[in-house]
Amino acid sequence: MSGFRLTQISDCHLARRLPKLTENFHRVSEHIDTTRPDLVINSGDLAFDGPDHRDDLEFAKTLHDALPVECRHLPGNHDIGDNPTKVGPLPSQPVTEATQQAFLSIFGEDRWRFEAAGWCFIGLNSQVMNTGFAYESEQFDWLASQLSAVGGKPLALFLHKPLYLNAPGDPELSATAIRYIPQPARARLVEMFTAVDLRLVASGHLHQRRDFTRGHVRHVWAPSSGFIIPDKKQEVIGLKEVGLVEYRFQPDGFEVRHVQAPGQIDIDLDSLFG
Repeated sequence: MSGFRLTQISDCHLARRLPKLTENFHRVSEHIDTTRPDLVINSGDLAFDGPDHRDDLEFAKTLHDALPVECRHLPGNHDIGDNPTKVGPLPSQPVTEATQQAFLSIFGEDRWRFEAAGWCFIGLNSQVMNTGFAYESEQFDWLASQLSAVGGKPLALFLHKPLYLNAPGDPELSATAIRYIPQPARARLVEMFTAVDLRLVASGHLHQRRDFTRGHVRHVWAPSSGFIIPDKKQEVIGLKEVGLVEYRFQPDGFEVRHVQAPGQIDIDLDSLFG
């Protein structure tokens, strides 16, 4: 077996009214058709404004259904809304049980587990964390049951938001709290994963490409497939470019390739409305 080949895309922000982003997605789809991975994972923000425009979610679903290989999905803040944090104001578009259910009604899942090439893969809905919804507790209970069945396999975790910037104990600041998994959910997740062989945390959300290792866990931030955020609106943390991430998993490890699909354009967010 040549290994399990997986392509991660993220933050497509699709909407019928934004053809530039659709064109970038088409370039990604063409690249996937050429490379033919075993699976595609979209780690969230499939739609531009899912909470207020259901058609954005439905349009995103149509384009993802047209991908030439199987695709799994996770929700982002532009799909179902954002989670509350311990510091800073409430999000302007908070996640609700109704928006979360709307995502489920269209995409069918917002968390999942599967195995391939001797690995266990888990995807979580990061947006319901710290909400106090019954679904948050259900997801943590589900996660505990899945982790108990890993059986020593190396594990890859996918979610929309990065766990943290550099370390689990990074302080939550009012200006950046919405960027990462909020406390106390973050601490609970980190503790739960100490019981298994976590090797990879793959996320999106920041629209910047970043790749670092802490301990024996590699953290990969996928860039947006759609657009970059100008420096005047967001400081530089990683590399600001559109693109995708390709992985090859084998029982003894994994490889990561950071790529940009031929023809993808680094669209500036401000240019979408100019």
